Amino acid sequence: MLILGIESSCDETGVALVDASGGHTPRLLGDALHSQIEMHRAYGGVVPELASRDHIRRVLPLTDAVLAQAGLPLSAVDAVAYTRGPGLAGALLVGSGVACALGFALGKPVIGVHHLEGHLLSPFLSADPPEFPFVALLVSGGHSQLMRVDGVGRYTLLGETIDDAAGEAFDKSAKLLGLGYPGGPALARLALQGDAQAYKFPRPLLHSGDLDFSFAGLKTAVLTQVKRLAHASLDGPATLHLADPLTPQQKADVAASVQAAIVEVLVKKSMAAVRQTGLRRLVVAGGVGANTLLREQLGAACAKAGIRVHYPELHLCTDNGAMIALAGGMRVQAGLVSLDLAAGADGNGYSFDVKPRWPLSELGPAVPVGAS
Repeated sequence: MLILGIESSCDETGVALVDASGGHTPRLLGDALHSQIEMHRAYGGVVPELASRDHIRRVLPLTDAVLAQAGLPLSAVDAVAYTRGPGLAGALLVGSGVACALGFALGKPVIGVHHLEGHLLSPFLSADPPEFPFVALLVSGGHSQLMRVDGVGRYTLLGETIDDAAGEAFDKSAKLLGLGYPGGPALARLALQGDAQAYKFPRPLLHSGDLDFSFAGLKTAVLTQVKRLAHASLDGPATLHLADPLTPQQKADVAASVQAAIVEVLVKKSMAAVRQTGLRRLVVAGGVGANTLLREQLGAACAKAGIRVHYPELHLCTDNGAMIALAGGMRVQAGLVSLDLAAGADGNGYSFDVKPRWPLSELGPAVPVGAS
């Protein structure tokens, strides 16, 4: 069963082909990704209209490249999976429109996939795939969640952020330091040159007794510290470009201290979730899961507690088509999606909709778009 996956939820266009045939671990046959980082850098963040237009330009050439990698024709595809949500509405519409057009042309079913489910299941494409059940730490630019995962489509929310996500805390702190876009990776690189003990930033909800996160207070503390340093440097009130008066070492120390605070919260909450559930496996997914310090400290904590920890390969941490194809294929394998066009027909042909806001808790058995 060959699933073509299309990801277009934000600022990366991803296409991949996954073999999700029963009886073996899903295999990635081809993968191509285009990042829009350079285009958006001039604006300091993602411009939705530009993102949508770029997805239109990229998705079909990337599809051709993936099929060439796999050495297979488009006609070999058994189903097309696409990101239905959450994400930017215009960007999602590009992927869904292309997926439905391809499905109609091929006479094959189309599967709308939840973006976060793609991240949750992405480690199953790694060299060390997990087994169900497990605790999942899902950390990306807009999400910080702890989930109990008992199987495909069987997710229990254990804790989530009540305000800013970990990725937002990275990005907003980086912006205060004048590090540009994307901020999270830039802050992590700068932190390598800094002293993580230089500034004592708060660890919000660290001792709350629950598994929720909160990073808005940390962001405010960083802003206050940067203003204080800038004020001392200027010997007067800092107005524009707060980070400019800071020395390179001060910036590096702030970056290292911020990263240490975020990572400590993520590690301790994750280990608390493992203890609370009694499970012995932890999966880390999402873009922040690529952070080196997080991997080091979480790996050490899990080793000490005798817990197996699984990460997707680095290229599978950020948004990509492989995780979308995989999630679609695993839903088929689990019997949550039928590849029978008649069973999937909804009377509207290959019409489609997207869900820019789509809590994972609302995810039910997906029904493929079929022919009327």
